[in-house]
Amino acid sequence: MVRPSRDPQQLAAAIRRTLHELDAGLPVDIQTRYQELDIMLFGPRMATIALGLMGIMGAMLSITGIFGMAAYSVSKRLRELGIRIALGAQRKEVLSAALGRAVKLPAFGSAAGLLLGLLATRVLAFIVYQATPRDPLVLAGVVFAMSLLGLLATSIPALRAVSVDPVILLRAE
Repeated sequence: MVRPSRDPQQLAAAIRRTLHELDAGLPVDIQTRYQELDIMLFGPRMATIALGLMGIMGAMLSITGIFGMAAYSVSKRLRELGIRIALGAQRKEVLSAALGRAVKLPAFGSAAGLLLGLLATRVLAFIVYQATPRDPLVLAGVVFAMSLLGLLATSIPALRAVSVDPVILLRAE
């Protein structure tokens, strides 16, 4: 075990040479402690990367579903929204009417996902290095991120419906 005051890679050749002079048959393996840690932490790192990728793919899938559900919900209410706009409703009121039903499903889905996530923390604690079950920072971050993404996915169809001329909306039906 050597603790150098400068770059350990520079000393590797000198250490190898000195040990070879002492005993030519002595096997020498020089690694830094970080290289040793990289080997030991390879499994947990790969598990963390795989779980992160699956989480990203799950988030993309949920956003796609929320967007499709919101677009369908808004498309079924286009006539009603057109009438509201034609009668002089404020854009904010029409937007809240269009988003009202579409926001409920992501809210229920987030609650169910949070409950299932809390149940799965014991399993994840064994797989992911230094993961603590029920970490409030992680849970709050996930809830915030999914709420933000769900709101974005539901607002796009609603904003599109509000921006269309009410005459076109009323003629379309």
